[in-house]
Amino acid sequence: QVQLVESGGGLVQAGGSLRLSCAASGRIFSGYAMGWFRQAPGKEREFMAAIRWGGSSTYYADSVKGRFTISRDNAKNTVYLQMNSLKPEDTAVYYCAAGPKGLGSLRTDYSYWGQGTQVTVSS
Repeated sequence: QVQLVESGGGLVQAGGSLRLSCAASGRIFSGYAMGWFRQAPGKEREFMAAIRWGGSSTYYADSVKGRFTISRDNAKNTVYLQMNSLKPEDTAVYYCAAGPKGLGSLRTDYSYWGQGTQVTVSS
């Protein structure tokens, strides 16, 4: 079982930055992928980025390439999402996820989910 807790959300002006954190506990194997998704009101949950728990491979949605960076600190069992040049359309609840299926972009690729953290970008 894996538990995930997100933090770092908040209110930021357009053009600003935020860093989200996802603290993981439980049994996470090196082959697991850690992902970030977001869900805006009335919209489907969409993939943002993923990183392997063991290794440096990353995968990004085209919509955030160059603006968002995913990283991890295995010593702290934490995954981060650095978000720069934020736009009002980035406003959403951001979720951390973990799963054994590799760097996937589908919700079904991930078995474990956090409760989410709200990010609001004002114009």
